[in-house]
Amino acid sequence: MEKLNLEKEISRTSYPGRGIIAGKSADGKYAISAYWTMGRSAGSRNRIFVTEKENGSEVIRTKAFDPSLIAGDPSLIIYAAVRQLGNKTIVTNGDQTDTIFEGLKEGKTFEESLRSRKYEHDAPNYTPRISSLLDIEGGSLNYSLSILKSDSGNPDCVLRQTFDYENPQAGEGRYIHTYQGDGNPLPSFEGEPVKVELEGDINQLTDKIWNALNQDNKVSLFVRFIEIATGKYETKIINKNK
Repeated sequence: MEKLNLEKEISRTSYPGRGIIAGKSADGKYAISAYWTMGRSAGSRNRIFVTEKENGSEVIRTKAFDPSLIAGDPSLIIYAAVRQLGNKTIVTNGDQTDTIFEGLKEGKTFEESLRSRKYEHDAPNYTPRISSLLDIEGGSLNYSLSILKSDSGNPDCVLRQTFDYENPQAGEGRYIHTYQGDGNPLPSFEGEPVKVELEGDINQLTDKIWNALNQDNKVSLFVRFIEIATGKYETKIINKNK
């Protein structure tokens, strides 16, 4: 698979929806995780990322910027997006973050934990649930990406696809997102996660991603660099709503 320019790939469509990137820094020292939200409606755009402490662990959550604007089912836009479990970092676009977290604690694998879940209940889009798990156990990086989606918009058929990457090459990542592009209904992502180049430090990469996202539709961005040797990490968050 050809390694593509990250900024060009993100900006290829005005509405890739929510997106996840996982990979390794160019110097090989850091595991990289990124996640962003986008929105076309007032409700979807009414979000920010916040950092909270829970049982001594740091959790990144989505939160309504203006609580008075919450409408419909808040579980689709308000959830824990990032959780840490030892040397494992869980990042998802929905409340399946908690499903994976609890499953791993019970001894299940990433894939097994997600077998109880499917796409989001937002007909007619049936937005895919995308998830990532980065594991730096033993001083090396392995990561997995998952997408749970309907079969070409048929809600009776659930496709569960998991992609595993063992000891990935430096300067490379995989990018998965919810939608192939804009539309009505929105078409689900298809194929393997896209191979993209990962260059620069956390500030440079954060700027690249944020600037590549559509100005009107982008909402929030999370980027984390995790030192593979020690587990120490640095996080950057950008919220359009301030």
